[in-house]
Amino acid sequence: MMTIISLLLLASLLPHLTFTAHVDVGIVNGTEAKPHSRPFMVSLQKNWRHVCGGFLISDGFVLTAAHCWKNEKLTAVVGAHDLRQNEGSVRIGVKSYHMHPNFTIHTLQNDIMLLRLEKKVKQSKTVNMISLIKNKKDTESGTVCSVAGWGLRTNGSASDCLMEAKVKIKNNTECERRWEGIYSVSKMMCAYSHGGSCDGDSGGPLVCGDTAVGVTSFAYRKSCNSAEHPNVYTKISAYLPWIHQIIRNIK
Repeated sequence: MMTIISLLLLASLLPHLTFTAHVDVGIVNGTEAKPHSRPFMVSLQKNWRHVCGGFLISDGFVLTAAHCWKNEKLTAVVGAHDLRQNEGSVRIGVKSYHMHPNFTIHTLQNDIMLLRLEKKVKQSKTVNMISLIKNKKDTESGTVCSVAGWGLRTNGSASDCLMEAKVKIKNNTECERRWEGIYSVSKMMCAYSHGGSCDGDSGGPLVCGDTAVGVTSFAYRKSCNSAEHPNVYTKISAYLPWIHQIIRNIK
């Protein structure tokens, strides 16, 4: 359930979506992930407080959702499982923010952003990158994938430990019908199952097999994991040229 604060934030930032969707989504009906089984996961924090998820796609860049950045300094925490414990995790500042140039908060189109870290991460058993989907072919509907994060759980409280849930990719036509006027077939994908995303986990990856195919973007305002309005993800395949260009050109 959304808090009054998040409802007010939604009303101020998303005037065209106030009755349909909300952002900053996390995990409900999930289970605790095996510690460090997802070494690519990143906790993006403001003033030592988790605000969004992200994931390592190279030793110097984190991929996340554009709406996670509100012109405030973020810190990337890598190698974490329990955010209450510093053992094994590393805090790295963000050197530069690369929001997609066509992102708009009012429609959540192009909700994707790259963060260049102040220093390269050292790869280990607890810190590593995830591969991105390499082609523009849509992930087949019915495919079982997964999401993870430190966001809100079923009881409405945030999780200190990384949680995960399995989700099923929905047919694009159905996604478009259920999110009429908002959903972009070419740039978005949606998924639903017993568990799914909720407040606090935007920017985390939608993972199919061992590949990131989507970036957690938005969910239904009244219910984080709604069968009527499945959670929506930015389709990474639509942005591969942009992603590669940023990484190649930003030294």
